[in-house]
Amino acid sequence: MFDNAEGMVFRPPSEANSFILRVTIGCSHNACTFCSMYKGVRFRIRPLEEVMQLINQTAKFHPQLRRVFLADGNALSLPNEQLLTIMSALHSAFPKLSRITCYGGPKDILRKTEEELLILKQAGLQMIYLGIESGDDDVLKLVNKGATAEEMIQAGRKVVAAGIKLSAMVILGLGGQTLTRQHAINTGKVVSAINPTMLSALTLMLHDQTPLRAAAERGEFIPLSPYGFVAELEQLLTHTTVTSPCIFRSNHVSNMLPLAGTLPADKDKLLSDITKVMKSFVNKKTPTYNDVGDF
Repeated sequence: MFDNAEGMVFRPPSEANSFILRVTIGCSHNACTFCSMYKGVRFRIRPLEEVMQLINQTAKFHPQLRRVFLADGNALSLPNEQLLTIMSALHSAFPKLSRITCYGGPKDILRKTEEELLILKQAGLQMIYLGIESGDDDVLKLVNKGATAEEMIQAGRKVVAAGIKLSAMVILGLGGQTLTRQHAINTGKVVSAINPTMLSALTLMLHDQTPLRAAAERGEFIPLSPYGFVAELEQLLTHTTVTSPCIFRSNHVSNMLPLAGTLPADKDKLLSDITKVMKSFVNKKTPTYNDVGDF
């Protein structure tokens, strides 16, 4: 409402009713071949004075605000001292504030010490969104994620160990037809090793002006068919074996098969629902990328 900083504003779907406070602008990595979110925006950490002004302005109009999402893509790149100053100001400005969340890049999380994460938890950071994307090193390298599967595991476990809720995101179809099986299996293994609080399975969208879209148009990357996406989801869930409750969702706007449940309790039911859908594809032509375009 009061923020006229450069670039588009992005947030997870569950933060639709939150105050989006952009403590950084853009993404410090900004090199993933599938992502178009922060292209054309130079990453920078906003001056503390600028952030405080946004908090004070918002408090004048929404003093009863309860939820804040720290944006853009790298809030955890801020030094802890600066984050704690911002969080303290938020609690002072919004007496009913009950939730502070942010995105967390794997390298940003790993740079934080265990003590620093514990302090952030105590200061009110309730949840971190981690884009795992894939648990397969070949896929992570293909899309230039900038982190390995093992680093994803270490980062995710670090958040969970600090008592902060972890919402993990993976992308169906990210390895294309060539790497689909290993992408699904190894992503399930990484999710199992982390056991996040929540898991969201998104579907790959080939956005304009991204390297992965260009590769698909040249025939170098072959996207999955609708059947392929469903089959990959089945493999992902089959190889996900969490022990603590994990809320699972595949109901993002990108998904063709909306599912919801809690793992491991609802795993058999989810797999059964997927099997029913897969059977509906029997004897039907499976569309290719040229048939369906940007699915």
